[in-house]
Amino acid sequence: MQYLAMKSNDIRRNLATEQYLMNSDQMTPPFMLFYIEDSCIIVGRNQNTLEEINQEYCEEHGVTITRRLSGGGAMYQDMGNMCFSFIVPADEVRFGDFKQLVQPVVDALHDMGATGAMATGRNDIVIDGKKFSGNAMYTRDGKTFCHGTLMYNVNTDVVADALSVPKDKIESKGIKSVRSRVTNIMPYLKPEFQNLTTQQFRDELIKRIWKVDKIEDAQVNEYELTAEDNQAIDEIEGRLYKNWDWVYGKSPDFTIQKRRHFDSGTIDARFLVEEGKIANLKIYGDFFGTGDVHEVEEALQGVAYTPSAIKEKLQQLDLNKYFAGEDATQVIELLSKQEWLYTKSC
Repeated sequence: MQYLAMKSNDIRRNLATEQYLMNSDQMTPPFMLFYIEDSCIIVGRNQNTLEEINQEYCEEHGVTITRRLSGGGAMYQDMGNMCFSFIVPADEVRFGDFKQLVQPVVDALHDMGATGAMATGRNDIVIDGKKFSGNAMYTRDGKTFCHGTLMYNVNTDVVADALSVPKDKIESKGIKSVRSRVTNIMPYLKPEFQNLTTQQFRDELIKRIWKVDKIEDAQVNEYELTAEDNQAIDEIEGRLYKNWDWVYGKSPDFTIQKRRHFDSGTIDARFLVEEGKIANLKIYGDFFGTGDVHEVEEALQGVAYTPSAIKEKLQQLDLNKYFAGEDATQVIELLSKQEWLYTKSC
């Protein structure tokens, strides 16, 4: 069985590589892929991206956001996490049978000391009732891939911040993530495996899956990407994983309300978002202004529903003309941020 340990730390590049290798004949199933990423969130194919992430936090902290081809929930990763993929002939594994596919990883973890690790009936690997691996599955053209995360030494504080949408409640038909108690697997391993880099942890798993004593003995099975491979991967990465329309525009339509009482009146904004952009906006309230607030509504129509895009558009307007006596900065904060007061369906 061949494998590829990807050199890139960009989730978008690695997902494009995974997709290319699955859909081409460069590697013959079964084979495995391993990759390690900088801070990122990957949402499932059928999810509303903005419903899953704290967009403002991610923008401020450089967390990359992308969408994968497979279903399931949103996952946070950083350099303390290792991803793996199994690509197998579709007729050899029943779709949804995660336990069968991830068993070699579970067996390797047992050998490294985490004897309580087990695959659950759904799509997780857990220990002591806590999740450290989430998996998703996708089938196409006679091949199935199952890809998953392994939290070795992830910054779990960031997980909560990046995946927690503060106070707005978005009403949509997107598939919601099921939040679980999470843990790193590192403390459950034997002492000699508790101070590894994530790359070293990956190599220890590879040695056990390929049943060799030295990583060099496993590397005879490692695939090397060609210039032709990389050219094809470039195209997929740009067309999908770096494409705003794929990451945000594929989200189900949703409605959201933002409301706040200011000293000079209440602003109540109702957004309809379609394909990740503001399709309609109505602003209600008992505020005063010399201008018609409909001009603000029209200015935001078609703008991407992200804090930075909304803020940039509003900063071009003389908001005091529409909301007299109010600090324009606070009005922009209300309309652009994710964290003001209560929301409900429009």
